[in-house]
Amino acid sequence: MTELSDPKTSRSAALSHNEAGQSLRIVLLVCFHLTVCAVSLRIAFPYYRAEYILYEPTLLYGAIASTAILALAIPLFAFARTSFGYFCGFYLFTVVAGYLWINTYSKFQYNHVLAGASAIASCVMLLLPALFITSPIGRPGGLSTRTFELLLSLIVLLSFATSVIAATYGFRLVALGQIYEYRAQLQFPSVLNYAIAAVNTVLLPFAFACYALRRKYWMAIVVLAISVSFYPSTFTKLALFAPTWLIFITLLSRFSERMTPILSLCLPILAGIVLITAIGTPTRLYFSIVNSRMVIVPSQAMDIYNEYFARHELTHFCQIWFIKPFVPCALQVPLAVEMQNTYVLGNFNASLFATEGIASIGLWGAPIAALVCGLIIALGNRLSAGLSARFILISAAIVPQTMINIPFSTMILTHGLWILFLLWYLTPRNLFGETASSI
Repeated sequence: MTELSDPKTSRSAALSHNEAGQSLRIVLLVCFHLTVCAVSLRIAFPYYRAEYILYEPTLLYGAIASTAILALAIPLFAFARTSFGYFCGFYLFTVVAGYLWINTYSKFQYNHVLAGASAIASCVMLLLPALFITSPIGRPGGLSTRTFELLLSLIVLLSFATSVIAATYGFRLVALGQIYEYRAQLQFPSVLNYAIAAVNTVLLPFAFACYALRRKYWMAIVVLAISVSFYPSTFTKLALFAPTWLIFITLLSRFSERMTPILSLCLPILAGIVLITAIGTPTRLYFSIVNSRMVIVPSQAMDIYNEYFARHELTHFCQIWFIKPFVPCALQVPLAVEMQNTYVLGNFNASLFATEGIASIGLWGAPIAALVCGLIIALGNRLSAGLSARFILISAAIVPQTMINIPFSTMILTHGLWILFLLWYLTPRNLFGETASSI
């Protein structure tokens, strides 16, 4: 007599099989992404200054070996659930992968083996809490839907007012090639600088996510219009391209929330490779904006910071304004300005790996700094627990892009990451109805 199988057991087995298949796809996709980044870096070698990079084909095996060591951490992404930490962690993982590649070819004089080991350790120490600490924090009482609607309206009005005030300090439509010339002339008050950064990085993406996922498309369009209105007064690529990026993340997350962080970085870089290979010089602007800013520059920053702080005193976090009065500081100017004065690459800010790690406490202490940053990112996971994964990805769409290019302390204090954490905590968990899902 044939025994009937338990339907619950069958469903559980099917789910396990699906999860295993998805985990394998993620591992393969991340491996493909690392290959794409390596090709992008190779294409960029002719555009590096000769004193920074020496391309030698025989060094390829060393670059592959060091990247392969970091690749041992790829299964972490396969086992982790989609979260804010997953999004940021993958972008920062890519920065380290790019650095390991550049480190092999770098002509700078510092301990490259120790620097590579420190970078790998820092990456793992950041990923562990950022990916796996996701438990919710108790919420004694959230905002009502009506109150939250008023909060959203206030965010939109504040953002519009900030754009208008910024325009009073100068409003000019300029080509991308001229933005650095005009940006150097800007002199916003400190309060306005903070407001502009927080509005563009946190408030507008948050408002857009709320309206877009609730199908209030006219308000979503208003938010995008306010976002792009900052370009003629701030001359930043972020203001110009943020609307396109928000729409891209929204569409991408509709098809696969789990793979959105990976594809959001891999697809634009792959497009840059295809364009510059197939068409050539006319597409160098795209390659410069996308491939360079999303991978090459953040990774190269780690190489440059390693070279500088192999010869200079560490900052001991004195680049953070409220810490500077309490610690000895060899810096006479802001760290980004010092990098410009030394390497003539513009005001060269860098990610937490370079700034809070290499610059502040050196190669041996960098993994500890990365762990602390990972724990703070994990706090974002906990404060956003219970919200839909799509909402988190869209509302945080600008954060990973910004985080790989500026210090973590600047991300929190100037760009308003703490505001995003607070907004997530206050957001009603039933705001999106059936679209909400726990993460």
